[in-house]
Amino acid sequence: MSEMHSKSAFLYGQVRRALQSGHYLPGQRIDPAALAAEFNTSPTPVRFALYRLVGEGLLSDHARSGLYVPLLTEVALRDLYDWMERLLLIACEVGPAPIASARIGAPDSGAVEEDVVKATWKLFDAIARSTGHRYLHDAVKRTNDRLAPVRRAKRHLLDDLAAELGVLTRLWDEGDIDGLRAALQRYYARRKRLVPCIVATMNEGRERLH
Repeated sequence: MSEMHSKSAFLYGQVRRALQSGHYLPGQRIDPAALAAEFNTSPTPVRFALYRLVGEGLLSDHARSGLYVPLLTEVALRDLYDWMERLLLIACEVGPAPIASARIGAPDSGAVEEDVVKATWKLFDAIARSTGHRYLHDAVKRTNDRLAPVRRAKRHLLDDLAAELGVLTRLWDEGDIDGLRAALQRYYARRKRLVPCIVATMNEGRERLH
């Protein structure tokens, strides 16, 4: 692996984690020069990393004005929720591949209590990965990444998140696919009702940028 590729991969991981954690706010401009200075590197590997994130939909390229964290609108968030729900229901319909374990990658109860956001990402990734369909798994991973900051921002808007995720995890562990499918539909119906509140919460931070 070349030094340039190694630096770019490292920077990609750092910025991706920062986006998932909500470190960057919707509408915030990402300055490649500032990142290069922060990580003591040249602008080239930074730009390679950032444009990889553009390709994954985690950043938006506004041409002359630069790269930005995508703005979150009610329409966009409903589309993301609907897309993730459809992907997971397809994964349920396909079911685990014969070589996959029903518990592949599923979070344990301790992980759920410690960080619901990370545990949610891990469970949904496990459901998709177990099918053995690479393109389905890739689609879930990308949507998971885009929803991670949303999950952090809306934690105070929903009660019993750990218990809710615990039910999904138990159904997955037990191989109750019909029960899991119904629980996922309830999970997303609950969030779609809160879309205006979630978007307003996330955009509060954006207003402080101006």
